[in-house]
Amino acid sequence: MSTPHRLDPSSVVEHLPALYRAARAWTGSRDEAEDLVQDVCAHVLAKPRRVTGDDLHYLVRAMHNELTSRRRTAGRRPQLVELDEELDGAGRGSDPETAAENAELVAAIAALPDEFRDALVAVDVAGLSYQEAAELLDVPEGTVTSRLYRARDRLARRLGDG
Repeated sequence: MSTPHRLDPSSVVEHLPALYRAARAWTGSRDEAEDLVQDVCAHVLAKPRRVTGDDLHYLVRAMHNELTSRRRTAGRRPQLVELDEELDGAGRGSDPETAAENAELVAAIAALPDEFRDALVAVDVAGLSYQEAAELLDVPEGTVTSRLYRARDRLARRLGDG
């Protein structure tokens, strides 16, 4: 186990693209992903933090905890229905075909059951190791492997690749 070190604010900035990709995959919404990353960064940077291990792992864990808290809170509130779901796959400036493919992928990831989506986002999107994902999700490493396999299989079938 590595020794605790102070979380460097510049490393948070360095990891923003990975955090955003993970948040986007978890939430399925560009706006919600941006809000989630912004809130987590503001919270983490509000006071000095001592972390053990990789900064990215710590940040993804903090983001997952925030998302879990939001899901719990949302489960206790009346649900709002989105009338016009934004179709944004790749961001502004992308060609329409790529944007459509990315939107389809984001929708397919969002449609996965939470446990499959969480494993897929942690490993394939955020880039955590299986061990780090297991710690993040508080499950055995074998469970991460199984959920990841099932998530990838469902994605491949839904997207017509398998």
